[in-house]
Amino acid sequence: MSEKKLDLSKSVFELCKDDPQVEEILAELGFSEITKPGMLQSVGRFMTIPKGAAMRNVALEVIRQTFENKGYTIMGGSENE
Repeated sequence: MSEKKLDLSKSVFELCKDDPQVEEILAELGFSEITKPGMLQSVGRFMTIPKGAAMRNVALEVIRQTFENKGYTIMGGSENE
C-alpha cells in the first residue's frame, strides 16, 4: 500500500491527474466547479489548493484536516516538511 501524499505547492490539475480521488474530495469541500467540463484543464493548471481556499474563503486547516482524515500526508505550505 503506497502512502497518499498531497503537495499543496502543486497545481490542482497535477494533483487530480496523479490521484483522481483529490477531485472528489475537493468537490465535497465545496469546490464543485472543479467537476465542470474544462475547469480542471484550464483554471486547474495554475490554481493551487491554498489559492483556491483563499478565493473561496475556506480555511486551509479544514482542507488539510479533511485530507488527513482520508489518509493523506500533507506536504508544502508549511515549514515542518
